[in-house]
Amino acid sequence: MFLCIAWVQLSHAQAKLPGSTTTGITQEEQAILQLSKNKWRWMANKRVDSLDALFYETAVFVHMGGSWGKNQELNVIKTGGIWYKRAEVYSASVNIFGNTAILLNDIDLQAEVGGNEVTNPFMVTEVYIKEHGKWKMGSLTFSHLLRPVKMNNNNNQH
Repeated sequence: MFLCIAWVQLSHAQAKLPGSTTTGITQEEQAILQLSKNKWRWMANKRVDSLDALFYETAVFVHMGGSWGKNQELNVIKTGGIWYKRAEVYSASVNIFGNTAILLNDIDLQAEVGGNEVTNPFMVTEVYIKEHGKWKMGSLTFSHLLRPVKMNNNNNQH
C-alpha cells in the first residue's frame, strides 16, 4: 500500500515538468524562463559579455567532463572549447524559494566539444539568486539523460 501511494506521489511530482507551459505562472517565474532562453542564445553566439553580467563571481558549472568556476566557463565559451550551438528545450519548470530560483530544462544540446560535434540529452539545472532586484546565475549543471536524442539532426551522440 505504501509503495502504491509513493508511486502515485512520485508520478504526480514528475508530471509537473513535461510539457510545461507559461500559463498560470508568476511574472518572476516568467522572468527566469526568459533569462534562461537568453542565456542559451548568448552561449550559442559566444556573448561572453552578456554571460559575464549574468554569472555570479562564484558561480559553479558542472559538465560531463568536470566542474569549474565562472572565469573558466567564460574562457571555454570564448575560445570555443565548448561551443553551445543549439539547445532544443522540450520542457522547463521553475520554482522560486525566497530569493532563489531553480529552473529545470529537459533539452537536447548540440555542441562542438574539442572540435567534435555532439548532441546529448540533458536535464539542466540552473540556480538563480536575486540580489538587489536582479537575478544572477549561481550554478549550471548538466545531467546526462538515458533517453534517446529527440533533436532532428545527423550528429554523433556521446
